[in-house]
Amino acid sequence: MRSDPLFVGIDVGTSGVRAVAIDRAGVSCGQAAAPIPEPDREGGGLSQDPEEWWRAVEAALDALLATVPADRIAALAVDGTSGTLLVTDGAGTPLAPGLLYNDARSVEEAARVKRVAPPDSGAQGATSALAKLLHFQGRPDLAKARHALHQADWIAGRLTGRFGITDENNCLKMGYDVVARCWPDWFDDLGVRRDLLPEARIPGTALGLIADGVAARFRLPRDVRVVAGTTDGVAAFLATGASEIGDAVTSLGSTLVVKMLSDRPLFDAASGVYSHRLGDRWLPGGASNTGGAALLRFFTAEQMAKLEPRLQPDRPTGLSYYPLPAPGERFPINDPAKPSVTEPRPEDDALFFQALLEGIADVEALAYRRLRDLGAPPLRSVRTVGGGARNPAWSEIRARRLGVSMPRPTSLEAAYGTALLARMGAASQ
Repeated sequence: MRSDPLFVGIDVGTSGVRAVAIDRAGVSCGQAAAPIPEPDREGGGLSQDPEEWWRAVEAALDALLATVPADRIAALAVDGTSGTLLVTDGAGTPLAPGLLYNDARSVEEAARVKRVAPPDSGAQGATSALAKLLHFQGRPDLAKARHALHQADWIAGRLTGRFGITDENNCLKMGYDVVARCWPDWFDDLGVRRDLLPEARIPGTALGLIADGVAARFRLPRDVRVVAGTTDGVAAFLATGASEIGDAVTSLGSTLVVKMLSDRPLFDAASGVYSHRLGDRWLPGGASNTGGAALLRFFTAEQMAKLEPRLQPDRPTGLSYYPLPAPGERFPINDPAKPSVTEPRPEDDALFFQALLEGIADVEALAYRRLRDLGAPPLRSVRTVGGGARNPAWSEIRARRLGVSMPRPTSLEAAYGTALLARMGAASQ
């Protein structure tokens, strides 16, 4: 390996691509971004031309390599949106637009999956990659398809010139058995074309060398390695610096999502808990409907910013709320009819706002207790990403309820987490 190598992570989303270069010590040495055009929308369908993904990758890499020396790049890895799927011919040419992670057109196919798949399978639901695969299989014009690939798989294939390979995180929503590390037998009852299924590799392991044409296009060394990547969510977890058993990450966005590093897998279909595999470790988690969307029922972002200085974390309100944007909860309580509890409402808006934040913090604490009840290791620390991480008073409220340290994330860029995988893959050679 080069004496001063750099490792590049490429984060492919639906609205843009970000690329980050890090050195051997994990220090970010450069980053760049490029937009992707809006997806096409039709009913419950959302799709994009995969070539738009590649053009954005090219633009992001061009911008990055204008700031860091191309001859220092040793490895690349790619993450993409979980569940985004496309089909290609044998040479990797897309045969139809890619169906995005939140494309929900495959309702009938999802019903077929539900009748056959185990209830705790990640392939459940109309937005799953497996439902999308069955949709593609049902189209006569796609009978000549040879590869079913996730977004990150296809980009990695463009980099290496080799298609038909995925990683163990992206293929979870296609029904891959992450415990047995194989495609399951129940696929045969669904008529899944096994010849379309990609080979699953462990994230952070080398896939091969960069294709000669791609190396020439970006003026990269021909010995640059392309490394198996992951989903955008797992990449974001890795980027925070969480690395020990019991380390957790809470995402405080429109909803509340928790993930923690575990020495054992956890699956509980009743409460929406499933686990990604990270080598010999696991990343169980769940998503609650509470979060920023529940707060926006009562206050605008501007109003909340004005109320923040009046919050008093050391003086709890004593109110017991369970804020939801609408009736229904999935985790840590699975109740489709669960009401949003936000009463009684104090006259003071600051007091009410604090009580809402306390309520969300209580749901977060309950979520981690639920993981513990399912067999997760003791909670060791919690890092925070998302818009809610910018509210210091809320962080103090949460720290009081969680009772663990809350370190600052190393990075908030998913591409940084993917760069760590690139570094891992280069070091394993």
